[in-house]
Parts: sequence; structure tokens; C-alpha cells
Amino acid sequence: MRQMIEISELSFSYDKEIVLDNVNASFEKGKLSIILGRNGSGKSTMFNILAGLEKKYHGKVCFDGQERRNIKLGKEQHIRIGFLNQFHQTTFPFTVKEVILTGRASFAKFAPSDEDFNEVSAILSRFQLLHLIDKPYTSLSGGERQLVLLCRVLVQKPEVLMLDEPTNHLDLHYQVAVLKCIKQLAEEGTTILCVMHDPNLAFMYGERFYLMQNKQLVDIQAIQGEELHKLLEDTYQLPLHRIDNQGKVMFMPLI
Repeated sequence: MRQMIEISELSFSYDKEIVLDNVNASFEKGKLSIILGRNGSGKSTMFNILAGLEKKYHGKVCFDGQERRNIKLGKEQHIRIGFLNQFHQTTFPFTVKEVILTGRASFAKFAPSDEDFNEVSAILSRFQLLHLIDKPYTSLSGGERQLVLLCRVLVQKPEVLMLDEPTNHLDLHYQVAVLKCIKQLAEEGTTILCVMHDPNLAFMYGERFYLMQNKQLVDIQAIQGEELHKLLEDTYQLPLHRIDNQGKVMFMPLI
């Protein structure tokens, strides 16, 4: 299987605090890969490096063979990368259409074209959100906002999509809606890298799994049974009960 993202000897520190220490990992093309771990474990730092938001790292981070620092935004970039981080606030009453159009900014030299407007309508239609197109973004529920922001990224038609806690602050209905959307995109060939807190949602929808632990990124794909059970208990510092749910393994806190 072709590797889309390859990380070699990656290290990062905030002043003298080491956050990532000699990380080596790779992520397959066209797969939904999920990074798990506790708060403060370095997941968001890893995400920011991969998203190109943090460049002061040591080691190599390559997307399809090209160093991440050298990949620029725009239509003619070597590989098209889209990302959605977990913090986004808008106080101006832009419409949903206007918010999603900003995702097409790198395609429009001066003003949005008919193609840009058509892409906005198409992506909203795909996820049954066309009825929101003229609504103020600020009037939407948290779940609707998250889906609209995801649409904003998707109109860029990224080959690689990166998401930091895409289900954060969402109710169960919208958690499932977002994850179904992400899984569908992976099935269509998009390479997706997702940072998540909840291992159960990850195991239900993901394909490849990694755990941020002790400043390292551990590939846990081949770890199963009691070994996985103990690893998650050690990571989350909780006694856990293992159950099977529709052929997927899940872990619940012991009461």
C-alpha cells in the first residue's frame, strides 16, 4: 500500500519542554487514519505540524514525497491539503454560502465564478444541507456549523484531509453524521488523518489507528485483545470493560 504521509525522526519542543521525541510513522493513501491520546499528549502539536501551521520542527515530514514546509497553498500546489482544526469562531453574520465560498478563495483570482457557486451548491446538496445555503452561519446549531465548515474544506477537493477533533462539542446525531461523511470520503479515495479523543468512535469508523503516548506515535493496528485493553487502560488511566458492538471492539469505563 502506498504511503501518502511519511514522518521521520520528528521532534518538537516548546522552549525546553519536549513534546514530540524522534517520531517515526506513515499514513496510507486513501485510508481513514485516526490518532488517539489524552489531552496534552501532543496530538494537536502533531496536527499543527502536518497541517503546515507549525514549521519549527526537527526531522522530516513528507506528503507524497515532498517536504511539508515546501508545500504552498493554492491551485497549483504539488498536493492539495485541506484541514479543519477544532477552534473556529465567527461573529459576523455571513451566510452559509459565503462561508463555504471562502474555501474556494485560492481558485478565484478576482471574484467567485459560476464554477465556484456550483461547487458550493453541489457540496451542500451532497450532505443534504442545501436548505441552509442562505442562512446566517451564526444562526446554525453547533452540529450544522461543523458540517458547514467541513463543506468549506471539501470544496477545495483535497487529496489529503486532516481533522482535529471533528466531533468535539457535537451531540450524538451530528457525531455520527460527521463520521459517516468522513468515512465515505475515504472510501472514495481521499487520504484522511483525524485526531480524536474517543477511542470507541474511532474504532467504529476508522481504518488505521495510532496512539500518542510518551512523546511517541505508536501504530496500534496490530494490537488486539488483552494487550490493547491494557494499553488503553494505561493511556487513559481508567479501568475499562471490553465489549463487542456489531463486530467492533469498544471499551467502557467500569462503574
